Amino acid sequence: MRDVEPTESATSTRRDELAATARAILDATLYMTLGTVDSDGNPWTTPVYYGTADYTDFYWISTPEAAHSRNLSRHPRLSIVVFNSAVPLGEGQAVYMSGVGEELTGPELDRGLEIYPGAPERGAYAMTREQVQPPAAYRLYRARACEHFVLCPRESGGPCSEHGLTTNHRTAVTLSQDVTRGTSRRGQ
Repeated sequence: MRDVEPTESATSTRRDELAATARAILDATLYMTLGTVDSDGNPWTTPVYYGTADYTDFYWISTPEAAHSRNLSRHPRLSIVVFNSAVPLGEGQAVYMSGVGEELTGPELDRGLEIYPGAPERGAYAMTREQVQPPAAYRLYRARACEHFVLCPRESGGPCSEHGLTTNHRTAVTLSQDVTRGTSRRGQ
């Protein structure tokens, strides 16, 4: 029996569904796990409460003395994973991202404060400029994701329909949000 290649329409629908899954995870989750590297190349991960409006820029507050803040000041490249750890075994899904991070100042700080910490129903309160600038203890940071991935779905023991792989593997998704209308759409 010959393997049947998925049609372009089926692949497009599948990618739209995976992008919707990624957006749902990012909308429902309060914390992301941020991965940085120190000056000796040692990895460091830490959970941070975040806010986002476009699934590309992720904002959080931290002290400049925190290991991940120091790491970002030297090496801005980072990785992020967002997931729900309360789902049953075998039902987990996550959004994996890579990008760059930085402490915000000037107009970028004002933009970040418009977004962080997100909607009030998420449980956090808005910050002021004075709360995230010297001499205050905290700063506002932004991670700009350049890639988004999710696990490629497959039937247990069987290959995924797109790649033919029988092992867990990630597939790229494209996310964007129409902020002016408040609805999500698939990006180009």
